[in-house]
Parts: sequence; C-alpha cells; structure tokens
Amino acid sequence: MGILDIEVWGKDSKKHEERLGTCKVDISALPLKQANCLELPLDSCLGALLMLVTLTPCAGVSISDLCVCPLADPSERKQITQRYCLRNSLKDMKDVGILQVKVLKAADLLAADFSGKSDPFCLLELGNDRLQTHTVYKNLNPEWNKVFTFPIKDIHDVLEVTVFDEDGDKPPDFLGKVAIPLLSIRDGQPNCYVLKNKDLEQAFKGVIYLEMDLIYNPVKASIRTFTPREKRFVEDSRKLSKKILSRDVDRVKRITMAIWNTMQFLKSCFQWESTLRSTIAFAYHEEEPPLYMKCTLFSGDIGSSL
Repeated sequence: MGILDIEVWGKDSKKHEERLGTCKVDISALPLKQANCLELPLDSCLGALLMLVTLTPCAGVSISDLCVCPLADPSERKQITQRYCLRNSLKDMKDVGILQVKVLKAADLLAADFSGKSDPFCLLELGNDRLQTHTVYKNLNPEWNKVFTFPIKDIHDVLEVTVFDEDGDKPPDFLGKVAIPLLSIRDGQPNCYVLKNKDLEQAFKGVIYLEMDLIYNPVKASIRTFTPREKRFVEDSRKLSKKILSRDVDRVKRITMAIWNTMQFLKSCFQWESTLRSTIAFAYHEEEPPLYMKCTLFSGDIGSSL
C-alpha cells in the first residue's frame, strides 16, 4: 500500500531500448475490490497511460527469481496454507487459492531467425492475468529461472504457457504452447512438457520445464463452480500469418501468369506469329454467328427479334 512507480519503454528494430516516460499511482488512495480506471499523464513526454487497476486482499500476481521463491519459505508457505484452510472457507469467497509456477528452461526450440537461432520469451496466461519472462537472445535452449504467482479465481481454469520469438517491432513468432488444467497439477514436481501447435492438437518442436504448486480452499472452489466464469478482458488479436501470406502471394502469381499467357496467345494470333494458329483463329471467328443474330428485344408482351 504505497506508491506504484511505472515506466514506459520503447524498443526499435535493433533492440535498442529508450525510456519514454514515467508516472506514479498512489495505491493507498484507491478503494479495494473495485475496478479503477486511471488515465495517467507521462512525465517528459506528451503521452498518457490508461490503466485498469483493481486491488484485492489476496496473493496477487508477481514475478521473482528462484532465490526468493514465495512458497520456498516455510513460514510464508504456512501462512498461505492457513489462509486457505477449511475454517476460512467463508472469508472472501473470490479468493479461492494461489498458484506458483517456476519457469525453469526450454530445450531444442524451433530456429525462427535466419541465423539458425531464436530470441525466446515465455508468456503465461491464467484468466485475465498475463505475465511473461525476459527474452534470452540467440538461444535455442533458454534458461529463465523465474517464479510466477497467480491468484486462483476458478479451480477449473487452464494455465496456458506459450513460447514466442521476439522479433523487434514486429509481432512475435510462435514457438510452441502447452495448456495445463489446474486440477491436473501435482505440487512441487518438476515436469517436462512437449510444446504443441496453436490448436494444441499436434506436437511442435521443443520442450519446456515447469514446476508448479497449487494451494486452494476446496469449499470456495466448489462454490465458484456454480458461478459464471470471469469474462476475458484481453482478447488475442489476429496476427499476420506468414504461411497464409505466402500461399496468397503464390495464388496471385499463378493467376497473373495465366492472364499474361492468355493475352500473349491472343496477341500472337493476330500478329501472324504462327500461320497455322492465326488461320484457325480467323476461321473459327468467321464460323461464329454474329452477336446481333442472338439478341431479342422484348416490349410488353410482344417479342421482336433483331
């Protein structure tokens, strides 16, 4: 409950970073359990930052290194476990539990750059909460070693972990994805997950290593099952697909070549480049009945041929 410092950064195509502006939010002045829409003017630039801030008294989203893992501290783990014990089942019904995810590393990723390397980072999504790791440049076997903490609002949610290749100011390239239902998590066990395609139907290239801990109140989780799911505020925008673009360009090329060849053929018929071809074309043209013999003019109920 203090001052939240915010920095806005820009990055050009050469991966050079520049701080564009800063702003501050007094957290203590905001009401709890209420969506606060804030428009914050940035210092040292003309822009403004539009934010939707909601304060809830629960374990919120956070990012930390492995050395400061929240649930690794026995006293903090005990405190969190007591918060979600059965005797607290009727306190703050929306605070169902907490999920801790250790994103350790990935291996044998797809090479997205012409140099045979990738610049991978990892995006984690649970409901409306989205967090991501830093980017490891020029590496197909990145190690992130980060700890992510998410509040659980619905025990039937699915954690989505997607690996992307950073591509400067262009949309990132997809490198693989896994989807993990919360109810399938086994606490504290490192797992190796095979990356899949965007539809999660086929195996993609590479694997990712995760370790997860889930603590929740079963009574709250059961009650939340009968309430509507939280609306997704962040929708994935449709990005340009290189495969679809390449396919469409190929189609346009084929159609253009077909039209060009047809025009060249018709042109050659009238320029007598081939005597036989031009003779057949003119003979066929002479045998065709004139267009005016096929037209009929109708006036009222009487049809008269032209």
